[in-house]
Amino acid sequence: MSRYVINIFASRDFNKIADYFAENSLEAGDRFFRALNARWQQLVTFPNSGKGYGTIRLNLRGLSLAGYVIFYRISDDGIEILRVVSGRRDFPAFFEESN
Repeated sequence: MSRYVINIFASRDFNKIADYFAENSLEAGDRFFRALNARWQQLVTFPNSGKGYGTIRLNLRGLSLAGYVIFYRISDDGIEILRVVSGRRDFPAFFEESN
């Protein structure tokens, strides 16, 4: 059975995003997190649907959502959500900093 796992760094990213929506728009935050959950389900069913970012990190994949990129890797029993970051970030520099 395929599943998704959220690592600690992605969990921290979600908290920051939730804080932003809590200050700006709870309604928009609700829509965003519902869409995020739908994307996770999509990735479990179709794990290769995201773009490959192997030049940044081996087996790294990403899928866009509302100005953010969900970074993940495929595992034997599903996917692991690694980070959720703004699509405006310099991804190579970001992953170099977060090592």
